[in-house]
Amino acid sequence: MSSEDEEHLQALLKQLLRSINDRLSGAPSPQSAEEILLQLEETDRNFHNYELVKYLRHYVETSLGSVVDEEIRKLSSKDGQHIGSGHDTLIHSVTSGSRASAQYQHMTQTLKATMTAAVESLVSRFEEDQLRKEEMHQREGQHNHYADDCSDSDSSFNQSYAFIRQEQLQALAEKLDASQPKEVRREALQVLCCAPPSDVLSCESWAHLRQNLCAALIEPDSALRDLILRFFAKSFSSSPLNVTREIYTSLAKSVETIFLSLKLSLPSAPAGLDINRPEISSLLKQMRLMNDFQKEVTAFWIRHPEKYMEEIIQSTFSLLCLRCEPASQAEEKALEPIHLLALLDVEAAWFKKWMHGSYSRTVVLRLLQGKYKSLMEASVQQCVLYLESGQTSTHLQCEEEQHSPGSDQRSVYTAKELQYAVVVHSLCVLGKVLLYSNGRKLFPVTVRSRKEPVSLTDLLVILINIIYQHPEPLCTDTLHTDSLSPSSLVMSTLWMICERAECADECLHQAAVIETLLAPVIALLGGRQARLKSPESILPLIADILARMVNTDRGLALFLYERNLLVGHGERASAAYVVVQFTLRLLDEELSSPGKADVPRALCGAFIFVCRQMYNTCEGLQVLRPYGLHKAAAAAWRKTSSLSERVLSPVPGNNPETSTQERLRMLVWEETLLDSLLNFAATPKGLLLLQQTGAMQGCISYMFSRFNKKLQVSRCEKFGYGVMVTQVAATAAGAAALHRSGFVQALVLDLWSALECSSEDARVVRPKPTPMDPIDRTCLKSFLSLVNVLSASQSLWQLLAGQPLANKIEYTLREVPSSVADVIDRLIAVNSAAKIHALFHYEQSHAFGLRLLSVLCSSLDSFLLLESQYGICSMLLQSQRENVADRDASSRGCIIDSLSVERNHVLVRVALVGGPSERRLPPRALQQGDDPYPWPMFSSFPPPSCYTLDPPNPQHNPLEPEMSAFLTTKMEENWMESCRQLYCRVLTSGQNSLSGAVLADLLEKAVVHLSKSSAEHVFSPPQHKEEEEEEDVDAIVLSPVEILGMDVCLRYGASLKLLQEDARRSLTLLTKHVKIFLSRRRVQTSPELLVQHEDYPGHDWLASTVFLMMAGDWRRCWTVLVKLASLLTSALIWPARIHASVDVAVQVAESGILPVYWSTAHYVEMLLKAELPLVHSAFRMSGFTPSQICLHWLTQCFWNFLDWPEIRHYVCTCVLLGPDYQVYTCLALFRHLQPDLLRRTQARQLQVFLKEEPIKGFKFCNYLDFMEVLERRYRSIVLTDMETIGKPAD
Repeated sequence: MSSEDEEHLQALLKQLLRSINDRLSGAPSPQSAEEILLQLEETDRNFHNYELVKYLRHYVETSLGSVVDEEIRKLSSKDGQHIGSGHDTLIHSVTSGSRASAQYQHMTQTLKATMTAAVESLVSRFEEDQLRKEEMHQREGQHNHYADDCSDSDSSFNQSYAFIRQEQLQALAEKLDASQPKEVRREALQVLCCAPPSDVLSCESWAHLRQNLCAALIEPDSALRDLILRFFAKSFSSSPLNVTREIYTSLAKSVETIFLSLKLSLPSAPAGLDINRPEISSLLKQMRLMNDFQKEVTAFWIRHPEKYMEEIIQSTFSLLCLRCEPASQAEEKALEPIHLLALLDVEAAWFKKWMHGSYSRTVVLRLLQGKYKSLMEASVQQCVLYLESGQTSTHLQCEEEQHSPGSDQRSVYTAKELQYAVVVHSLCVLGKVLLYSNGRKLFPVTVRSRKEPVSLTDLLVILINIIYQHPEPLCTDTLHTDSLSPSSLVMSTLWMICERAECADECLHQAAVIETLLAPVIALLGGRQARLKSPESILPLIADILARMVNTDRGLALFLYERNLLVGHGERASAAYVVVQFTLRLLDEELSSPGKADVPRALCGAFIFVCRQMYNTCEGLQVLRPYGLHKAAAAAWRKTSSLSERVLSPVPGNNPETSTQERLRMLVWEETLLDSLLNFAATPKGLLLLQQTGAMQGCISYMFSRFNKKLQVSRCEKFGYGVMVTQVAATAAGAAALHRSGFVQALVLDLWSALECSSEDARVVRPKPTPMDPIDRTCLKSFLSLVNVLSASQSLWQLLAGQPLANKIEYTLREVPSSVADVIDRLIAVNSAAKIHALFHYEQSHAFGLRLLSVLCSSLDSFLLLESQYGICSMLLQSQRENVADRDASSRGCIIDSLSVERNHVLVRVALVGGPSERRLPPRALQQGDDPYPWPMFSSFPPPSCYTLDPPNPQHNPLEPEMSAFLTTKMEENWMESCRQLYCRVLTSGQNSLSGAVLADLLEKAVVHLSKSSAEHVFSPPQHKEEEEEEDVDAIVLSPVEILGMDVCLRYGASLKLLQEDARRSLTLLTKHVKIFLSRRRVQTSPELLVQHEDYPGHDWLASTVFLMMAGDWRRCWTVLVKLASLLTSALIWPARIHASVDVAVQVAESGILPVYWSTAHYVEMLLKAELPLVHSAFRMSGFTPSQICLHWLTQCFWNFLDWPEIRHYVCTCVLLGPDYQVYTCLALFRHLQPDLLRRTQARQLQVFLKEEPIKGFKFCNYLDFMEVLERRYRSIVLTDMETIGKPAD
């Protein structure tokens, strides 16, 4: 090569080395640098853009281009030879041939010789340059000193590194020996700082060099120390952990040596600790460098052996465990490393990072458990001392702040401030340790000031007492802001503990902790002074912690059931009792003197929130209901509401700003009370209590305002208002309140927007897919919300009864529905061309409406209302008749499309009655093959016979003769108990149920026997005269709903082959007799609710069930019903009998809420949480409630859900074994459906599945054992409360 070519190649090499300088300088050894170069093509995305690489590629192409072309020509010219099946095979063949050529050998030899000469020339020039630099350093002396003296590495990345030889490093190590003059050592350090840290740390003399560097740190020369710290900082930022851990441990050891040698003491009060003192400044710089490394090392130590990490942690703990003795023998405390570390990192960020990952947390806790347990003891000791200081003195006050001249930065700290920083640091460390199970195992610990070890519970008591004694931060300095005050740190720790169930169980859910938290409350209840420094600020904090504790299952049980608080003369009470009594007293004082300064409303609201966390659960309401908290809150709300109206009226002479502030305070307090009252609606029984307070409408309006703003229910609630809305919508009163508040209208508008209005202005990223399901994903949320609101038949009656459809001649495209009746008119009853043309998406929108209709009609009472008012069936049949391809006689088949298939499904659903083995519902999906929909469509009733299944042939039960013989015996005193035992034995003997005749006799005999027992008479025996009733029967006119209900009953009886030809006349007589009988036992009121009118809103499905059980014998059925009316069971299994009845309290009767909801469904939800937690969680996530579906099942006596034999068993079981078996039956059904429920919840199909699908495979005989277990566990609670149904409300 010519000299010009050689110079060019050297320039390309220099350019490459400069481009990858950062990678090479960070390599710990020459071997690592060589590895970086070898893998450069794989790791550097700019590899092929380097000029040297381009030069080499051009050289190879020039040398071997002709060879490669010749090889390709040879391979392609060989006829009949199979080269290979892939492209890779061809490349491999060409490459092999080229590498075997003489040209390739010549090229490699020439290139190697050329590159070797260029590299050797570069190395020789570099050595010459390095010698010239050393000479310049020696001549210039101090010119190369660094201008600043800080210990960080801010400027280290802006300097260029020069390679350094081993011989030079050995010379530097010798120059840094303590025996050398200071000038020599400084010059050596300056050269060392210019060298790449990787070269220094990988040299053979590093051990000797490190020893000299650490020894120099102890010397008083500040310039020398700063240079060493600068080198260490650069090493930390650019070296691997196996090297930096040596520097860190050496640094920690040197700091420890300095502390031991200086024996510094905490400053006296007037002087303070001046951080500008040379020895203090040096220590702070070293500890700052260590602290920075502590916080950064967590990012990469997981990639190295655990022993490296453990060595770093051990050296840190060893330094912090250092206990120094002060130089003077006076009563002075020593200045220790923990004081300076707390000053640098008061929030213990380093420790929080070490505890964040499991990899390091395991080592940290293991070391704290063993060798370094004194660290935990010291942290606890600091908390104890801080608490005691607050008990012996009024407060820790800051001394007059001292500042360095001309600077706003603190330079002097008093001893109290240093101790305060250590306390804050210790609280941060303890707060992190308490969150982990292995951290809690570190307790108990021994402290000097206490005889007994401090257990985990003791520590929590100490922390709570710190809040009591130190409610304010130490001073207003930036170091001691509110977030860093011990009380704030303790509160944050308690909050984090509450968020972890296991942690809360071990730490907070202890009798001593609750007793400490409630001690001030108990003192105030007893008329004593609470030992608090600031009750107004501390009591709301206590309430906040209590509310978070109650939000967990274990905490709730502890508050409700464990009576371990001493409240009087030897009297013990539960935490719930204490909290409720204190809340009631606060509310009472607020009522007697509203707005009084010494009774802050914020405190009252905080404790109401604690109660709310209890009474918004079924078990909590069970305990709190007797205290009448709902009445007190409602009274306070009415008082506040009246006062706020007065404040709104301006008074001449008053300050307008004062009036505005008072108005805002009133509104906030009013909303607090409304929010608290609203949460009673979270449970069925709580909803009844809310209805009785008269605050239902105000609460629902408040909920709707928050719902519109997308606000959370509370800080402790994970879900929105969906569950509460569903709970409220289960009753007519709740539905009326939702309607008046505008919630229903907003729901309809959202539905219409999702269904008919598309976002045309939105940017189209990809075409919108054509929906294939009846309910598109975009409309599913609106669909489910509407289903939740309209799920209960009483709600639908309240919203639709007497509401006609518009049926306009013309609809404009801008006309938007605003009510449920409008939705039916526009989406379901699409029976005119005007309605069709008014829909932008006719097929999709009408399919949506039909799908909604199917869900609504799953409730038989809802179907009867829709059919009696709107003639739904005739409209659907007419649509099927019109939906044909050709009108001629040769082709009368219905067009198969999504609408006709959906209509066919709905028509079969409403026309036939039966359980899973008694009717066949056509599917909505088409099948593969020539006949995609084999199910016949029809345009007139009755449906084709293929949809009706023949009932299975009843199999003989071997114990049936024994039961029949028993029923003929004389009814003695123990007859009922023997009957129950025999009934259970028959059911659990096998799969075969009793025949209908035997069950009818059993029901009749049991009712007769129970009606003769005075102990079973919960209600007064019915007084009726048959002669008068016979005269009134002819005058009774049945409503259209009652006639339609009779038709449904007769169709079901005919399909079961239970009725004779005159069954309609018999059922008509029975219906009229029952109507007269029940109307005489109803309260005479003039309520606003439609469902509170004289007639029961719906059909009497229990009467129809008993009628079918008695095979159409109406007189026998009438006798059973009359005697059943005096029994407690009738209030639960016979909704029509208890509706607005005189046998319940007037307030309950006027509410329109049935006992089957506020008693049975309430206990179903309560026991479901304990027995089937997965099912309970599924309901919570879906926004649906178990009480809704239970109300649906029970009001229609499981018709369309269970087969007829199981319906008979349900009635007999509740009568024979007790009304509480109604609760156990629902739980057994949920247990049977659990796998399906969990799967449907994931697919967001829970509501539709439960309302539409029959319950397949359920048999009472398979679950009677489970029900008996539930009876033994809960009868004392459930049945005892059910027996109070007939008593006046609390």
